[in-house]
Amino acid sequence: MIRAVGAGAAGEGEKARARLDAIRAAGLLEATCEIEMSRIARLTGVADTAGDSLHRLVMDLHKQLNRLAASCSEEVLDGAHVFGLHSEDRPAVAAFMKGLNATRGLKFNHPGLDTMATRAGGRLLIQNDIGTTDAHVVVVAIRKNAVTVTYTDVHLARAKFFMSLFDKFDATWSGLDRHTAAGLGEDNSFYLVTGQYQADHAADRNEFLAALGAALVFLIDWNKARKLLRTWVAKDDAARILEWAARQQIGHRGFLELGGNDLLGSAVRNAAPSRIGFGERLDQALGRGAAIDFLKASLRASTEALLAGRSVRTVRDQIEADLMRHLDRVDGALLAAVLRQIGLAHDLVAAITRHVAALRAGQPADGKLLVQRCGAIEQKADRIALEGRNEVDRLNARPLIGQLIDRAEEAVDELEQAAFIASLMPERTDPALLASLAELCTVAATATEVAASGVAAAIDVPEGRRADSEDALSAVSRLIDAEHAGDACERATTALVFRSGFDVATSLSVIELARAIERATDRLAAFGHLLRRHIMIDLAA
Repeated sequence: MIRAVGAGAAGEGEKARARLDAIRAAGLLEATCEIEMSRIARLTGVADTAGDSLHRLVMDLHKQLNRLAASCSEEVLDGAHVFGLHSEDRPAVAAFMKGLNATRGLKFNHPGLDTMATRAGGRLLIQNDIGTTDAHVVVVAIRKNAVTVTYTDVHLARAKFFMSLFDKFDATWSGLDRHTAAGLGEDNSFYLVTGQYQADHAADRNEFLAALGAALVFLIDWNKARKLLRTWVAKDDAARILEWAARQQIGHRGFLELGGNDLLGSAVRNAAPSRIGFGERLDQALGRGAAIDFLKASLRASTEALLAGRSVRTVRDQIEADLMRHLDRVDGALLAAVLRQIGLAHDLVAAITRHVAALRAGQPADGKLLVQRCGAIEQKADRIALEGRNEVDRLNARPLIGQLIDRAEEAVDELEQAAFIASLMPERTDPALLASLAELCTVAATATEVAASGVAAAIDVPEGRRADSEDALSAVSRLIDAEHAGDACERATTALVFRSGFDVATSLSVIELARAIERATDRLAAFGHLLRRHIMIDLAA
């Protein structure tokens, strides 16, 4: 190697020879039956603090030979420095470079991806330096339609990522052999991967070579991007996001180029300072799926902005707006739980209505069954309320949503109590009283239906749909009207009891039932006032 370097650059060859003589003078190359670990470390080390070593000399000579080869190349074929090629080699090099050039722009200002190709030992050899870092190169050997890939990497996870990008090809890969060299990687280790692909036709071989070339840009700064994403989502999800970005030919270099962590941190500070705490992961604030979608969109926005020449400010605004949309979707999911609560309140009113209707028709009315069914409904509503509050706390959602959950739960509790009282009513209750209670049940049923339609419309308000905001605000007004109607019906029922000479059991059960149902409409009216505040916040945003 020294002789070859000296042939092209005499001065560099002399320096390399002097370094080799110094290593010999230190006794590091003396032949012995056994060799000490300290001597191995000095021979293989590459850290600046460890002094010169044989391994460092070989690596430096390798780089000089690469530069020499590039300068001595016979021609540049689609960006690759080539020499000594046979005519049958050119399509393979062109295929590799086609893939490489298709994605090369995604490295942006990062150096690397220089390619050389030559024929040696009856094979075509293609070498790429990837990101110009030590122990991170790929060498491709082609013999007719057989392709052998030799890849080295200091990061095991990135080596696995590299292999995963070729799952559509019937290639076989080695077992990620681990090698050691002081100064390489976090634990002085690097990994050697060998892939074998035997194509039936040259076209299949060239497709594989193009895929190899296209994949290399996604290895540059891959571990840096993975570490950054791991602060926002789980480790495995960070790797999956990067794999998705590679398969979509979006990559992560644009994201890093525009600031990466600063982009996300700025979005959190400006769009959701009270929703996402310092150091809190996005998957905890948004949920796993939403966090992954948001980060994917951030990578895409960064890449597309750089390719289109848009400003960093534009990207920041886009990412902040996307974060707000995801937070709104979180609120929407919580409101969906509130909607289920209201639906169960409607089920309770319906059960009471059927019980009163049976009494009016003189049909058997099973009070015990009514209590049993309504008790089960109330327990289900309690579970939904508890889960909803936990989610509000975990996601640091708007306090208003927690208050909506509370008002809905209170309405359910009042209606479950009303069902219990209805089960105690005498079977021969006066028809006039039952008619008045039936009217009150109709008002309560309308209130639950209006509340449900208001929540459903409120879920869509953040999407900017004017009709939904109008429907939601209209529902709030109708809830207040239902409360007034409930008050009037309850008073009319109470007046009817006091003006007539009914027995104590009938009078108490009818009055308490009317009051319980009327209290439920009060809770739903309070629910409506909170819902209006929630809607106005969305409209202001």
